[in-house]
Amino acid sequence: MRLKKVKGASEKIDKSPYILKEPITLKGKYNDLFNNDNPIKVEIGMGKGDFIIENAIRYPNINFIGIEKFDSVMVRAVEKLEDIKLDNLKLIKIDALLIDTIFNKEIDTIYLNFSDPWPKKRHQDRRLTSPIFLEKYNNIFKSNKNIIMKTDNRKLFEYSVMSFNNNDYLINDISLDLYSDDISHNIPTEYETKFVAKGMKIYKIDVTKE
Repeated sequence: MRLKKVKGASEKIDKSPYILKEPITLKGKYNDLFNNDNPIKVEIGMGKGDFIIENAIRYPNINFIGIEKFDSVMVRAVEKLEDIKLDNLKLIKIDALLIDTIFNKEIDTIYLNFSDPWPKKRHQDRRLTSPIFLEKYNNIFKSNKNIIMKTDNRKLFEYSVMSFNNNDYLINDISLDLYSDDISHNIPTEYETKFVAKGMKIYKIDVTKE
């Protein structure tokens, strides 16, 4: 999908106090950055920020980091934060492939929300639940590994379930139709809100690995 460029996006992102411009220098030091020992949870592909921002507001005793590689998308999150002060939220503009270059055994949970399904078989290694990415995540988790994923794409969901299973993750919770279950604690993303309005099913899985 081609993203529409947003004029002045890069400049606005660079000026935001939420943006970490040189995250590689913080590798292994994120608890120092937040000045506490609270858990750190990361959303890979944060989009326009609805999910990560609401989490930071709702859970002040947890640190959140949103990752996004596209200026034209991240700028919308930055705009939403202009009049909000959240000490437990930071944003990083980087490709997910580089995630193990900026974190080192300090992340408690990874959120994967409506990631690109990369439907063609030759592109399956690009999926954020592929063995290549799961190996990268192994290097950034603090101790127990926890991944929580939501998607509207049935084939990506099935692929991910198999990938988790093949890499020794245990299923804590799984839903084949999230909005038919208890969603009292669910925080939707922008895509999720649109998909639900169209009557589409949302798949969710929560897995852990020691």
